Amino acid sequence: MEPERAVTAARTRVSLIADGLRRDIHEGRFRPGDRLPSEAELTRQHSVSRTVVREAVALLRSEGLVEARKGSGVFALNPADAQRRPFSDLDVERLSSVIELFELRSAFEIRAAALAAARRSAAQIEAIVAAHEAVAAVFDNNQSTRQADFEFHYAIAEASQNKRFPEFLSLIRPGIVPRVELEVGGGVPRTYVPNPDLIREHEKIVEAIFDADPDRAEQAMKLHLEGSLQRYRDMLRHNSERERQGSRL
Repeated sequence: MEPERAVTAARTRVSLIADGLRRDIHEGRFRPGDRLPSEAELTRQHSVSRTVVREAVALLRSEGLVEARKGSGVFALNPADAQRRPFSDLDVERLSSVIELFELRSAFEIRAAALAAARRSAAQIEAIVAAHEAVAAVFDNNQSTRQADFEFHYAIAEASQNKRFPEFLSLIRPGIVPRVELEVGGGVPRTYVPNPDLIREHEKIVEAIFDADPDRAEQAMKLHLEGSLQRYRDMLRHNSERERQGSRL
């Protein structure tokens, strides 16, 4: 299987397992305090690797739906409490919320890129390259790059060797990969238009990490994220000006 297809397939399996467990928790099959099937059991049930199961569980942990107890397993939490977790009030279909998230991402993803360049393993370089190729594939097919782009940034976060970076990305994932396109004035979803420089910007990040150059990786990630942030700010400004002009009519 081609690298980008392998990454996409793995992420799809992660989503399917997480969706199933999430549904079981919300529907009461697993009540607060109930122990979920073990990692080994989930691996057998879904015919996947332990890594896929761990990532699915990590996603539910980031949503506040489960907690891991050392030596005991993973246990369901109250779904109602998850609604009160950080970022639960974000309206991820609005430009203003996306701008807030980009400002926050810049504060830690720039550092994550530098750490990835200094600490990455050979396997993690391969994962980053595969994720980059997956983004390029959907970009060339004029499809939404949001999911693949998240996987690219997640692979870099993992290569930082600091587990808090990927955990935090998982926590804000709904804002990075929204289910619908962002709304403009009047609540009308805008047409998805990818960053035309996305692939080249990613290439610079990959090259710096491959070359083990933390300063260059940090700078490349900074230019990438701040460029995206500026595009959203310009879009918000344009929408605000258009609304003001409409109110004068």
